[in-house]
Amino acid sequence: MTVGPVAHGGWCVARHEGRVVFVRHALPGERVIAHVTEETTRFLRADAVEILEPSPDRVVPPCPYAGPGRCGGCDWQHATLEAQRRLKAQVVAEQMRRLAGIEREIVVEEVPGAKDGLGWRTRVQFAALPGGELGFRRHRSHEIEVVDACLIAHPEVEAVGVEGDRWPGARSVEVIASSEGERAVVVAPRPRRSVTVPDLEASASILLDQGKGRTVARRGSGLLHEQVGDREFRVAGSGFWQVHPGAAATLLDAVLAYAAPEPGEWALDLYCGVGLFAAGLAEAVGPEGAVLGLESEESAVRDARANLRDLPQARVERGRVEEGLDRFQIERADLVVVDPPRAGLGREVVGRVAALEARRIVYVSCDPATFARDVAWLGEGGYELAEMRAFDAFPMTHHVEIVALLVRA
Repeated sequence: MTVGPVAHGGWCVARHEGRVVFVRHALPGERVIAHVTEETTRFLRADAVEILEPSPDRVVPPCPYAGPGRCGGCDWQHATLEAQRRLKAQVVAEQMRRLAGIEREIVVEEVPGAKDGLGWRTRVQFAALPGGELGFRRHRSHEIEVVDACLIAHPEVEAVGVEGDRWPGARSVEVIASSEGERAVVVAPRPRRSVTVPDLEASASILLDQGKGRTVARRGSGLLHEQVGDREFRVAGSGFWQVHPGAAATLLDAVLAYAAPEPGEWALDLYCGVGLFAAGLAEAVGPEGAVLGLESEESAVRDARANLRDLPQARVERGRVEEGLDRFQIERADLVVVDPPRAGLGREVVGRVAALEARRIVYVSCDPATFARDVAWLGEGGYELAEMRAFDAFPMTHHVEIVALLVRA
């Protein structure tokens, strides 16, 4: 078949005998032989297993585990970095056009810290086989591809050397390397099993995952620290932090540029995590202003309160956003920053945020489809998309980070 345009999720779209086929490991314009991996009533999924007419954007994947039926972590190792960013830009533009009715030219910007697209991921979670060997799940599969190294992992992650050992009793093993030079290994045990921790090649804290975001330190500290500008942030265990070493500073700069906070303003940071954006907002609005962060994860709330303790104008409360806005009787705000999970805001939260009548809403998203849907709903609530930027915070994968400014129409 001849491969058509790119689709969201690391696929390209083709047609065969009148049926839509979503093809991985292909590039637009290529002629390929594809192996069907899944069939539904509406379409087929397939892997390009032979490239008959390659795209000029095609390269040999640098990782030996990338390719049809292998590791499912990377989607675009067979494309140049420039082509990857063009493909991501096309996906964002298509989602905006289809779901929000907005025509927008998109440029996906490089994030400093991964010039060749490799060695950037500072948090890597390995799946474990029953015998303790580590690897990554294959695409849309529970099968595990055992690996001895990951090329997109940060060198400090690889220095720990977890892939060279067996981890009997483990369900998963996550390795974290912070910007402050700290390392941690978070081990999730299998049910009713104890974990045997091997001797590691580099020093690292060992944390046991107890579920629901809770970890207990078996060795070393349960806390890691990240530096952004002049401010240090603590992150407990495997709590959320941007995995690209340049992403936190890049996104913070973009958010503050769009929010344009002024002294004395009242700002909300919804889904605030450990307080990255709340800290920047609080510094900008000053002692005469105020910032409220809302976050549902208990450990993140503890970290955020510690990270903002020198900023009395900022406070963080635990709760789901829609419940928290009602519980604290938040009826208005000057600025709102939202950084929801991949599922987006959803209709209920969009309506509640629009009702705040903020002069500016800054939306940070890691999913162009749910972002475009929410932008359309915010349009119904009286907001229009003023500006947006996209960042390649996840090279070699289909993921992209978006920062957008919405203002009252």
